[in-house]
Amino acid sequence: MADPSSYRPRPGEIPDSPGVYRFRDEHRRVIYVGKAKSLRQRLANYFQDLANLHPRTRTMVTTAASVEWTMVSTEVEALQLEYSWIKEYDPRFNVKYRDDKSYPYLAVTMNEEFPRVQVMRGHKKKGVRYFGPYGHAWAIRDTVDLLLRVFPVRTCSAGVFKNAARTGRPCLLGYIGKCSAPCVERISPDDHWDLADEFCDFMAGRTGTYLRRLERQMAEAADEMEYERAARLRDDIGALKKAMEKSAVVLADATDADLIAVAEDELEAAVQIFHVRGGRVRGQRGWVTDKVEEITTGALVEHALQQLYGEETGDAVPKEVLVPALPDPVEPVQQWLTERRGSGVSLRIPQRGDKKALMETVQRNAQQALVLHKTKRASDLTTRSRALEEIADALDLDSAPLRIECYDISHLQGDDVVASMVVFEDGLARKSEYRRFQIKGFAGQDDVRSMHEVITRRFRRYLAEKEKTGEWADGEDGADGTEAVGDEQLTDGPALKDDDGRPKRFAYPPQLVVVDGGQPQVAAAQRALDELGIDDIAVCGLAKRLEEVWLPREDDPVVLPRTSEGLYLLQRVRDEAHRFAITYQRAKRAKRFRSSPLDDVPGLGETRKQALIKHFGSVKKLRSATIDQICEVPGIGRKTAETVAVALARATPAAPAVNTATGEIIDDEDGAPETTADAPGEPVTAGTPDERRGQER
Repeated sequence: MADPSSYRPRPGEIPDSPGVYRFRDEHRRVIYVGKAKSLRQRLANYFQDLANLHPRTRTMVTTAASVEWTMVSTEVEALQLEYSWIKEYDPRFNVKYRDDKSYPYLAVTMNEEFPRVQVMRGHKKKGVRYFGPYGHAWAIRDTVDLLLRVFPVRTCSAGVFKNAARTGRPCLLGYIGKCSAPCVERISPDDHWDLADEFCDFMAGRTGTYLRRLERQMAEAADEMEYERAARLRDDIGALKKAMEKSAVVLADATDADLIAVAEDELEAAVQIFHVRGGRVRGQRGWVTDKVEEITTGALVEHALQQLYGEETGDAVPKEVLVPALPDPVEPVQQWLTERRGSGVSLRIPQRGDKKALMETVQRNAQQALVLHKTKRASDLTTRSRALEEIADALDLDSAPLRIECYDISHLQGDDVVASMVVFEDGLARKSEYRRFQIKGFAGQDDVRSMHEVITRRFRRYLAEKEKTGEWADGEDGADGTEAVGDEQLTDGPALKDDDGRPKRFAYPPQLVVVDGGQPQVAAAQRALDELGIDDIAVCGLAKRLEEVWLPREDDPVVLPRTSEGLYLLQRVRDEAHRFAITYQRAKRAKRFRSSPLDDVPGLGETRKQALIKHFGSVKKLRSATIDQICEVPGIGRKTAETVAVALARATPAAPAVNTATGEIIDDEDGAPETTADAPGEPVTAGTPDERRGQER
């Protein structure tokens, strides 16, 4: 490990101008390439106190043994040179997007005397028109099969073409009208080239011209009573429309655009691209990459743009590129795209309308791609075993932690404080073992105290299970406010049941307890175990900001390598605990907001509660009704009516709703319910959606 001060350039040696820099290791291999508007300011950031650097940046500068730079005239030149060097040197610390597969394209070889339509993969060739990429090759063949009725372009290989020309007999497609048979000179080379050019125009989105022309020809044939020709044209129109239906219109203004979305976590990022031509989605592709450097979403977008358009020119670069975040600065990237296209390119974030809605769809695809990538990675037995071994080595455990429990605290500004316990066995989630806790020992917001309470309650139950054979009675809630998973509860196997068939809940101790947080939460968890006399269970915490692993009574964290499978597993466990906790907290909050004084009326079921609300319009009007008026509701007897009236009289009326913009008190005399929700499980609270999410823990 090198000391960055050993190769730091002397003061004043680095120029204050745009350029590209390279870090090399002791073997002279390039390990990182970057660009800067000011080389002096950028490189100075790498040679500061190591404690102030991001862990990934710290690893890079301590791996490097030298740094060199090249000055350029503009930031656009720096962008181009950076892309060239990343492609040439393949630096280990740069973000590199790699396709998870080789996507097929529909290609038309316009550089040949007789252009051919075919499926192509891999590197793009000069003079060939490409459309796509497509998700599957069969999708291309289905589209081409429909279009060959109208555009009978050659699709055969060079060998088949030469054999047909030698024998004077076309292939089967030539006999059935799906090839114009240039091999036997049924069409001249110029006419066949024009036919291929029309095919390309149709695939590029200029569909209206050909449909109108065919419809006009069909009408003329019908007027001249050439019904067979009119029928063929009708079928051709149907084939074109069917081919168009395979890529539905998503943007009504016939836009040519690429939409790029990014889904990321601390270690990885997934990129999805939708290619829209003529308002229709013509192709889709995606990548997943490791985040080997400290990088923003805008920088991820910039690298994706380099990957997409680094080898493209002309129409392959669309007029519009829609992204979730703009590179900083955006002007050089936009100018670079404009130069590659040869005309103006708009690089922006969609704000409203169809484009924003389509961007949300692309974003969902990116999120799904990241989840699928993580799922595939977690399902590998060898990878899971290596992850458990790395955790054991990093935490100095006697053996691999086959059972890991993770705890997280969730609340909204101190209200509805809950906790979650998720269990991973052999590296896989064990949802039947998940548990939920309500914090009852105190009121208010104190994550450290909440963690101490949860760990104490969980392992007190564990000690109780060791002392007795039986199990407490089944019920929705435990005596201490613990809840089972509910709908997520799965069927336990025989080994997880008592002799009487009831599932065990807290009888199995973990080898490792993970808490979501840093030193304070870890210390609270360890203190709880110490107070219970448990000394054979390891504890650690995963701090989300820098993904550092904290151990009890240690002043410095354990920093696992970025590529560590052990860190990835701990992150998955922590994220699952957070998801489970916040889902429970939101459900409790929604239930509290939907509560009604009628809930406390004994013997009044949901059907009769709904009947009362429907009859009177609101709880407020029901509260002011007489007993005789309540008795008028079908199914409500006098005794029930008296009980309802007493319950409503005892209940404290809800505070009036206030319009925070005007200060106006909103009455509910129009029959609106006193408490409402934006959607099931999401109550109305003050502030914007982003502010409410920021208040949740």
